[in-house]
Amino acid sequence: MPQSTIHCRAGAVFARSRLVLAAIVMSALPAVSAPAAELAPWKDALFAYPAVVESSDGGALRVVDYQEMRDINGRDQVPERRAKAAYVSTSVKRQQEILTIQTPAGPVDAAVTGKQQGAVFSVIFIHGRGGDRRLGNNDWSFGGNFNRLKNLAVRNGGVYYSASVTSFDEKGAARIAGLIAAARKNSPGTPVVLSCASMGSFICWQIARDTAAVENLAGMIVMGGATDPAYVGSAAYKAKLPVYFTHGEADKVYAAQDQVALFRKLLDAGVPTRFVLFRTGSHGTPVRMTDWRETLNWIFAH
Repeated sequence: MPQSTIHCRAGAVFARSRLVLAAIVMSALPAVSAPAAELAPWKDALFAYPAVVESSDGGALRVVDYQEMRDINGRDQVPERRAKAAYVSTSVKRQQEILTIQTPAGPVDAAVTGKQQGAVFSVIFIHGRGGDRRLGNNDWSFGGNFNRLKNLAVRNGGVYYSASVTSFDEKGAARIAGLIAAARKNSPGTPVVLSCASMGSFICWQIARDTAAVENLAGMIVMGGATDPAYVGSAAYKAKLPVYFTHGEADKVYAAQDQVALFRKLLDAGVPTRFVLFRTGSHGTPVRMTDWRETLNWIFAH
């Protein structure tokens, strides 16, 4: 998984004109509300977490068993390249388009699966370094986990955006803020969730400082990402935006304990947060192993 490295400078600020335009657009939209019901199960027995081997922080942090032989070799027909057919249903391709979405900050290329207008919920995925929209749109890689997300979106009346990020600085974040606003405008009053993997977490942390974007979000998911020591000063922190972390215990790119420390700061401050740590998992493990249905249902409930 070609993702990772160097820290962006936290606290990048979007151009004043973009913020003003975003505020005007957002003022006309109703408040975020949760779906009427939880996402219906789909292949839960295949994608549910293995055994919880440790729990702390009142159950908010779980350490989940992860075994490469079982969770990669046992799940893939070709290890790390092609999942077994049981994990995938490509019928969702009938409701999939490759689009260029125009935003005030510039265009965003995205693979979009599900209802583009009037969706019950919206999920936006941001890849790491070296990736693009194809990473989060691949049905067969990562044990079929993105295909499951697409099926959950289609089967529950939602929409999933796998977006390309041109840069991981304020310019790239401004375009994703525009995509969030567009998703909200397309489906007023329903939750929008931003999920960021690896270096894509830089986008999540910058979005967290954009008050207008935060008002549009129901929560964030950070998978194997960098930590942000300055997050406690952000608009998202002040709004107590729910944050769900997943991380590999043996991640050599972004240390798991740095992220656990941020998680505990949020927990102590009363911010809704959860952490799933994959024992012995590597940097790419969260993208393969995160249980999308459980994670999204938790965010929708908050």
